[in-house]
Amino acid sequence: MTKKVRKQDNMENNILEFLEMLEFEKKYSSHTVLNYRNDLYGFYEYIKEQNQSSYKKIDYSVIRGYLGVLYHKKYSNKTISRHISSLRSFFKFLYKNNHIDNNPMTLISNPKAEKKLPKYLTYRDLETILSVPNQDTDKGARDALILELLYSTGIRVSELVNIQMKSIDMSRREINVLGKGNKERIVLFGERCLSIMENYVNKHRFNINTKKSDYLILSVRGNKINDREIRKIIDKTVEEAGLKLQISPHVLRHTFATHMLNEGADLKTVQQLLGHESLSTTTIYTHTSNERLRKVYLDAHPRA
Repeated sequence: MTKKVRKQDNMENNILEFLEMLEFEKKYSSHTVLNYRNDLYGFYEYIKEQNQSSYKKIDYSVIRGYLGVLYHKKYSNKTISRHISSLRSFFKFLYKNNHIDNNPMTLISNPKAEKKLPKYLTYRDLETILSVPNQDTDKGARDALILELLYSTGIRVSELVNIQMKSIDMSRREINVLGKGNKERIVLFGERCLSIMENYVNKHRFNINTKKSDYLILSVRGNKINDREIRKIIDKTVEEAGLKLQISPHVLRHTFATHMLNEGADLKTVQQLLGHESLSTTTIYTHTSNERLRKVYLDAHPRA
């Protein structure tokens, strides 16, 4: 809750009015209001040091000067964007309530989002993880297929849990999956995945399919499996593999894309297999692939 404090000057009073509006009118959480408070008081202290006595005198250059201080403190782009968002909302409030004549924040843009390279597995770690499930058991055969499908096809976990038996063409090694926006696409799988799938379907799935489900991957109770259960299976498998890694289903998807590009697949093909609408979404994987090219070059070229 925002505490009532003694209002020392008009500028601080404006901040308190704004925070009260967020809390009591907008019904923002106490955590969100506290973030706004910290951001705005940081700016308030800065402009006091600049001998500013009114928000009306604050222009683009003052805002840029404050952001320069944040950059100098080595704040991340994400944190700076949050500060800008706080100031943008606050100055919009000031303008709307006639506390300022012009809004300097209309000239301020957010810094570019920092692109994080996708996390992916090495070939060795991947093989270690895939070899963990005991395919002679019902659960092990199912878990082996889960891991192999995520890596061999690059599908999302939401697509995996919705695969039905009728969507699979084993002779052509194809699966018709329903992706984002209810868009269907065909994904492919290889001989190794086919062998694991046949083992599960022909020898083990019947034992756990107590409810006559048409879904490929089932829980131990015979229900359609969900995302959370898949994540737990992966966590347990990684733990049993003795690897100190945090791996999500999406890491296996990233691994699929990275390994495909490393082995010579073209970007357009990977885009289609992943189900990306835009090729630009897929290009993030080229950064990782380029790192491998760099290593090969530095290791192999005599003048590198």
